[in-house]
Amino acid sequence: MTDAEPSPADPERRPAKRPSTDLTPSELRAADADRERVAEILRDALAEGRLDMTEFEERLEATYAARTYGELEPITQDLPALGSAPAASLAKAARPGEVSVDWQHRIGGEPTSSLGVAVMSGFSRRGRWTAPRRFNAFALMGGGDIDLREANFADREIVVNCFAVMGGIDVIVPPGVEVVVRGISIMGGFDQPKDDGALHDPGAPRVIVTGLAFWGGVDVRRKLTKAERERVKAERERLKLERRAARRQLKNPPDSS
Repeated sequence: MTDAEPSPADPERRPAKRPSTDLTPSELRAADADRERVAEILRDALAEGRLDMTEFEERLEATYAARTYGELEPITQDLPALGSAPAASLAKAARPGEVSVDWQHRIGGEPTSSLGVAVMSGFSRRGRWTAPRRFNAFALMGGGDIDLREANFADREIVVNCFAVMGGIDVIVPPGVEVVVRGISIMGGFDQPKDDGALHDPGAPRVIVTGLAFWGGVDVRRKLTKAERERVKAERERLKLERRAARRQLKNPPDSS
């Protein structure tokens, strides 16, 4: 007598369930939040003129029908991600709310100053000036400001050498410039930009900040000028108004009858 053949419902006969760890990222199930994120990218693309209404409607329908990440990915593969910069092939000037800089015309020329000294006082280099290949700064119980936001650069790579003893030196660089900080601090601080590692513009100069802070501080920061901040703010407000108008149009489409 032979044993009865197990039924399909028998756990021993059920096919082994594929562990989720064996799935590729594109095979994983998408959540409602993932679909909404893609839909938001599409709404922004419509407001910015990247998609026309027909393309938007087709992609939005595909978004809400998608079940996996693999089905969502192709929908926005030719669009910039929400809140991020577009593809590197696009010009920086095309990014909403950012400032375009023509670095080619800001590199070269005779330096206008190569030394800053503050002894129980202060010095500043700001506005339109030409930074040398090597700028030396010394602050003893005083302070110094080295502002490169509107400066020209004598060479594509410059060195700012800072010595702060019971004093402070601020080095301000514009966005897009590559910054390397190699300073040493003893009972003080030698701070690099908070966005250290950010992408720099092609053709932008490289600023190397070195030196020593003893009972003092050297602070390196990225910052836009006031005029540039105002332009960025105005551009963001304009884009925000355009997006609101596009969303109102979606909610209340014009009567075609």
